[in-house]
Amino acid sequence: MAPSPSSVQHQQSRGFWLRTLHQWHWISSAVCLIGMLLFAATGITLNHARRIEATPQVQNRQLALPANLLAGLGTRTDGNAPLPRPAVRWLDDQLSISIGGRPAEWSDGEIYLSMPSPGGDAWLSIDRDTGAVEYEATRRGWVSYFNDLHKGRNAGPAWGWFLDVFAVACLVFCITGLFLLHLHARQRRMTWPLVGLGLMIPLLIALLLIH
Repeated sequence: MAPSPSSVQHQQSRGFWLRTLHQWHWISSAVCLIGMLLFAATGITLNHARRIEATPQVQNRQLALPANLLAGLGTRTDGNAPLPRPAVRWLDDQLSISIGGRPAEWSDGEIYLSMPSPGGDAWLSIDRDTGAVEYEATRRGWVSYFNDLHKGRNAGPAWGWFLDVFAVACLVFCITGLFLLHLHARQRRMTWPLVGLGLMIPLLIALLLIH
């Protein structure tokens, strides 16, 4: 007995959605695979941050800004503004850092520049009378570095855009996976009980064990 036209149409429609969902599912999984591994691993390290000991490494340097660069700082005494480019280039070269266009805090006697980064912190001060430069950088190791990337802390706008793209890829991966579960649920009886279990476990923990 030949299948009815409605049955053929249903099979064709199901086949189309299966192909489309599988395509988007594997593309999104490929895009977010490395990121998911990174975020899963750093989720563990963040959850046990108190047990993971780290010895901060502190670097301190003192320099003297050349007289021509000191004079080039001008007379600004309040607010925030980047350092002049000649001073930035000299400091970058002497300290092996990258100041870029970071805003500094200008006052009568001092220019202070904060330079936080993933896994560490740094600051630089310039005495406006003598040209004395003090630089201090603290590094807390690779675990702290990746933990800060997980949180998007002091990682800059490019990393922020990556996090947004990664989050969208994860949403596509999960949503297409949900629809694929729906399409295969008839052949896999434990599909929805397992999905329900994945919902109920965190929900019950949140309601009963988090105070």
